[in-house]
Amino acid sequence: MPRTTVWGAVAAVTLAMFGASCSVGSDSDDPGGTPAVAGRSAVSTPAAEPSPPLIPTATPVEKVRDAFAGLQATLDDSCTPADCAYFLRRVLDELHRLDGAMKASEKGPGHFAEPIKSIRELNLQVGSDQSVENLKKHQAALIATRNKINTWMQGHPDDYR
Repeated sequence: MPRTTVWGAVAAVTLAMFGASCSVGSDSDDPGGTPAVAGRSAVSTPAAEPSPPLIPTATPVEKVRDAFAGLQATLDDSCTPADCAYFLRRVLDELHRLDGAMKASEKGPGHFAEPIKSIRELNLQVGSDQSVENLKKHQAALIATRNKINTWMQGHPDDYR
């Protein structure tokens, strides 16, 4: 049902309810003048107004080009003693971000089969332990995966421009 039809129906029902509540007289002995409605006593609680239908809000899907830009931003960084933990976690996060964007892309995950496979293989190596010690242990695989995907993406400029 088109959105305008739904809102039109909601508006019509709301107006009808408002008009009915304004035109009903008071048949009760209640000093407050609570209106009596056929089939209900004057003391019953009024029906709640219908809430407007929920309109699904689409969560914006990150574009591959934006996620790839995040991964590329790690290319000039390295694992220095002061920032190694941050760097390794960032590379892993950017790879996961790119993985999600590729899987949600309009081109479909089949178009990005090779990079998605590389990230899946890295995830199998790293496992669920994202501690600094484990990431340092898999540092070479993290960097190699990042570089491999960067090379693949450079060969597919339409995916990030």
